[in-house]
Amino acid sequence: MTVLFLFFSLAIGWTAWNLYHPVYRYPLVATASFLTGWLVGELALHHIAWQLAVTALFAWGGAIHGFAGAIGLVTCVVSWLAMGYFYLTGERAAGTVQRALTEGLGEDYQDTIQDTFRAAFPSAIDRRHLQHPFKPVAPGVEVIKDVPFGHHDQRLDIYRPRRPLTSAPVLLQIHGGAWTEKMGDKNHQALPLMSHMAERGWVAVSIDYRLCPGATFPDHIIDCKEGLRWIKQHIASWGGDPDFVVVTGGSAGGHLCALLALSANDPEFQPGFEDLDTSVQGAVPFYGVYDLLDTHGHQHHGAQQELFERSLMKLPRSTNKEAYERASPLHRNLATAPPFFVIHGDKDTLVPVEEAREFVAALRAASQSPVSYAEIEGGQHAFDMFASLRSEHTKHGVERFLTWLYSGYLARRG
Repeated sequence: MTVLFLFFSLAIGWTAWNLYHPVYRYPLVATASFLTGWLVGELALHHIAWQLAVTALFAWGGAIHGFAGAIGLVTCVVSWLAMGYFYLTGERAAGTVQRALTEGLGEDYQDTIQDTFRAAFPSAIDRRHLQHPFKPVAPGVEVIKDVPFGHHDQRLDIYRPRRPLTSAPVLLQIHGGAWTEKMGDKNHQALPLMSHMAERGWVAVSIDYRLCPGATFPDHIIDCKEGLRWIKQHIASWGGDPDFVVVTGGSAGGHLCALLALSANDPEFQPGFEDLDTSVQGAVPFYGVYDLLDTHGHQHHGAQQELFERSLMKLPRSTNKEAYERASPLHRNLATAPPFFVIHGDKDTLVPVEEAREFVAALRAASQSPVSYAEIEGGQHAFDMFASLRSEHTKHGVERFLTWLYSGYLARRG
């Protein structure tokens, strides 16, 4: 039993070490590092609680004795302290997102937000969300599931407040999951953000789209445009304003979110509805893939290129540069981009943070619209999927960005 406890403590020690020193270089190890860092980093207090309970059982069974037991116990205590400290550093996200917004929108950006909206901004994190991270949808939010759209049996979900709505702003959510079946769907991603914005009087629409290996690009973005088409034509019946839509998404959804925002009215991506205006009023991509060509070699290994060539594009990258450029937000026409708020964690093991930095630099150099960028300290890939200090502060920053956009829209409309 003592040896078993020692191995248990060493496993805990590795998970704590991995929070600060994730593995980037080797695909399988990097994936394990991501999963562990994501779940432990954003749910550290929950992990400490169950690990304390297991340690107490070991102690009750007499397993913690002698030199090995002492080493194991010290390892556990040091690891818990490291996990707790890492979790608490999530508070720094509040300052990070605020600096990102003032840098991108101006020091006085909140002064241009309508008073009624600004008064509703939360003054602090709701600790109940931290206690129940797996209950992201608020009771006051109605969810309408699996509304059909498009021509390929696509489905979308609608999140809206349980009160009458008229011409409410719309948030279009595109899920991630490596563009691949069984790795992501519309039912589990961005729920805290969609629920929060629905409580604020928005209508959020989470769409699905055809996935690899059955789908091949540009099927994915065509389906996303089909979702936007449905919103433009039908969202008024659900209380939304078809003329004000902001798009968001994470990972593969971040790629599609940015690509949708940068390909307004591109006939290649909207066959059969080429004349529809597919512009959006803003974009908030989370930890997205912006350069499928990996022009500057930011990828840590070849797994992503293999995914592109085998599944997403089904074309060798070396001889199909133009096709990869058309699929890459970084290589689109950035001069006509709508306002962007790009968000990425600095501990992301799946999509290098350098790719986000490069995309933001290119946007700022070319775009005539505001560009904000928040690099979240300690943020792993998918860090926003459930409530933590880090994700809650980021969510509140996104709310301020979205509300700033909407206030400007209302002011222009008169």
